[in-house]
Amino acid sequence: MPPPLTPPGLRRLPAPKDNVAIAVRRLDPGMQITLPGGTITLEHTVLEGHRFAIAPIAPGAALLSWGLPFGHALTGISPGDYVCNASTLEALAVRQRSIQLPKEPNFADYLEPFALKEDSFRPANSTPIETSERKFMGFRRAGGRGVGTRNTIVVLGTSSRTASFARQLTKRLQHLVKLSPGLDDIVAVAHTEGGGQQEPNNASEVLRALAGFMVHPNVAAVLAVDVGHEPISNARLQSFIQANDYPIDAVLHEFLSIGNGVSQALANGEATVKSFVDQVASLSRTPEPLRELRIALQCGGSDAFSGVSGNPLAGAMVHEMVREGGSGVLCETDEVNGGEAHLMRNIRDQPTAEALLSHIAQFKERMSWHGVSPEANPSAGNKYRGLYNIALKSLGAVQKKDPRTRVDHVSAYAEPLPGPGFTFMDSPGNDLEAIAGQVAAGCNLVLFVTGNGSITNFPFVPTLKITTTTRRHHLLEREMDINAGRYLDGKSFDSLTRDAVDLLIRTASGERSKGERAGQYQTSLWRNWQQTNSQDLAAIAGREKPRGAPLPLQFSVVEKAGEAVRTEAVGLVIPTSLCSSQIARMATERMNEQGLAAELGLSRFVTLPHSEGCGFGGDEMERSLHRAYQGYATHPNVAAALLLEHGCEKVPNDAMRRQFEASDIPLDRFGWASVQLDGGIDKTLGKVATWFREHTSSKWSEDSAAAALPAGLNLGLLATAAPSPEVAAGLSQLAHTVLAHGGSVALAEGDPLLRKPAFTDPLVGAVPLVATLANAEAIATPGFHVIR
Repeated sequence: MPPPLTPPGLRRLPAPKDNVAIAVRRLDPGMQITLPGGTITLEHTVLEGHRFAIAPIAPGAALLSWGLPFGHALTGISPGDYVCNASTLEALAVRQRSIQLPKEPNFADYLEPFALKEDSFRPANSTPIETSERKFMGFRRAGGRGVGTRNTIVVLGTSSRTASFARQLTKRLQHLVKLSPGLDDIVAVAHTEGGGQQEPNNASEVLRALAGFMVHPNVAAVLAVDVGHEPISNARLQSFIQANDYPIDAVLHEFLSIGNGVSQALANGEATVKSFVDQVASLSRTPEPLRELRIALQCGGSDAFSGVSGNPLAGAMVHEMVREGGSGVLCETDEVNGGEAHLMRNIRDQPTAEALLSHIAQFKERMSWHGVSPEANPSAGNKYRGLYNIALKSLGAVQKKDPRTRVDHVSAYAEPLPGPGFTFMDSPGNDLEAIAGQVAAGCNLVLFVTGNGSITNFPFVPTLKITTTTRRHHLLEREMDINAGRYLDGKSFDSLTRDAVDLLIRTASGERSKGERAGQYQTSLWRNWQQTNSQDLAAIAGREKPRGAPLPLQFSVVEKAGEAVRTEAVGLVIPTSLCSSQIARMATERMNEQGLAAELGLSRFVTLPHSEGCGFGGDEMERSLHRAYQGYATHPNVAAALLLEHGCEKVPNDAMRRQFEASDIPLDRFGWASVQLDGGIDKTLGKVATWFREHTSSKWSEDSAAAALPAGLNLGLLATAAPSPEVAAGLSQLAHTVLAHGGSVALAEGDPLLRKPAFTDPLVGAVPLVATLANAEAIATPGFHVIR
């Protein structure tokens, strides 16, 4: 038998008084471990990043990490026991790992409520300023906009309606970047907000974000684009900027509407951006003090080591900048819930503390309007890598604020920074939404800590990605910038911090980050929330489940439906989250440009980028995503489908495999790829193309399409505004033809067409228009359907 393993190569303690340790590598049953109290033998598998007891824990006693409780023992826990809660066992079961786990959990989650004790509260002294002679090379902007770390032209879609236009225009202009050495990039800011029919509940957040982008010091020129009549339009943005004294006159800018046609607008937009280029490219970097650096602190795809290596390193880097008179910004309000005590140990004064706690309370209230709480936050990927609950996740997340750094300010989402020092900004826990708020506030560099290997980058602000373990860093070396895992390997923390600060300064001075070299970026603003109180929550939750049966028709069906009609044969890449959407788009664009579709007998490659899966919206949202992905993958127009995960989302590939198995869908029909586990962007793109080459064997042609009769046709109708009675009647006649031949017609529950008697009366008469299908539920019985 091999000799027992001995710490520290085996485990890590975030704090000396902890009674559980983190395994720094996988530990198998039967392995012997030497602890201070003696040698023990493991009974269960302990995965890398998961915790095991190092001291006896009595029933009801607290389990401690960072010296703070994250759970209470359900039974007596002995040294060496793997500690697990119910949700983690469930998440590991989905992964179907060949590991030996306990049958029952041995601790229950515990989130200690924080109460500010006024009688014992002590204001903290400010972080001492010790200015050095070090400089970075930046672009000093007029109008008090600060100093840019990049010199960028931005095409800004003011709402979701012009997102694709912004991307298309930017793509047409990329050749100008190569011809203009002084221009860092021409980028699109494309997002999902402000383009609906009604006034959005997040209008203030969106307007602050857009205004902040336009005057950001990294933006040398900006073209803002709208349709002209959406809720968040150019006119409304201009009014907001003027009313709130944003220094827009100090920025080279234009506003463009595409209401008169996309082709003309593309030509006009191209001419406008070209007129910016010479002036922007002529600007030069100058030596600037480090106090002009405003650093966004962010984490995503977190693991158990985020709070041990990566987050403390990012916090130490920002502490050095704050000591120089610079700024650091921490956010993600739901992910400090449970870590308040760490922040309150070093905070400016009682009003600042109360403001921070008020934002946490407001965020929890907003979540309650949707029937969820911060406890729902950890994703399947988080739990798989050792973050069992929100308490553990928060206790690790707040380590991005160095204990030596004082919290000086508290601000609203995307609000301009109130001053130098350390700021907590209110934001959601979604990485991309939070980063957008930090950038809009003025941050000119992002430190992004990731355990799983998130590839997030922002369009015009460089991101330095910090990995938490050496193994993960090597897997994704082309995407990751800093290996904080070297601390776990034995490198001194001070030496690691010095190296990382040197890279930070070089990056601020123009050295391109790994993400900039990869050419991948995304933008997502704080998304609209539909509920504004909990008044209707019980009624919504108690709604009867749609039964799947169509509404009764006013006429007879003259022909039964045949096989489902295929109108084309596509190769589909399904991103399982917001964070894999951009990579899916890159994959399909590359394969289409290479002519692979024609080579394989496909009509084209398609992807369906979306904004979900990285945050959390409750069980019903998760079920809806499951249904949607399955529906896309099995759609009659899809000849071959591949599911692409980022690697740390709510619905990863493993969850979809279990979903397909439960529906008796053969797994070998589909391809599977993971940006994180397959080694980053380039390797993933290669794997996707290889899978389609090897698995799209049957040729397809239009000759094999069904006859032009509407039998078997499933027709979706969508009205973005209330149609005239004449249009409604015409669409009713179309729907009648499809339904009479045995096809199906489906509309969303809130579609304006359903409120037009000229449309509904000839079809279903006075039948109540109740939902017949859940959101994204497949049509099992042909007919007239209303989708919840």
